Amino acid sequence: MSTTDDVTELDAREVDGEPFDAIMEALDDLADGETLRLINGFEPEPLYTVLDQRGFTYEASRVEGEWHVAIERA
Repeated sequence: MSTTDDVTELDAREVDGEPFDAIMEALDDLADGETLRLINGFEPEPLYTVLDQRGFTYEASRVEGEWHVAIERA
């Protein structure tokens, strides 16, 4: 995981095992005004329901064969 300015980047492809816990930890650490940029090899559609339930907004885009999801507190 890397952080620059107000953006923290988490590449889920580099997480050993299931990345859900690492994503939740990163979201717990996310302050107002900060963005978590999640990078994944596929669109993480099941995550969207969790983000909605936890009060986050997100924008997903496909970039050169990988998915980038920018997540912020609503």
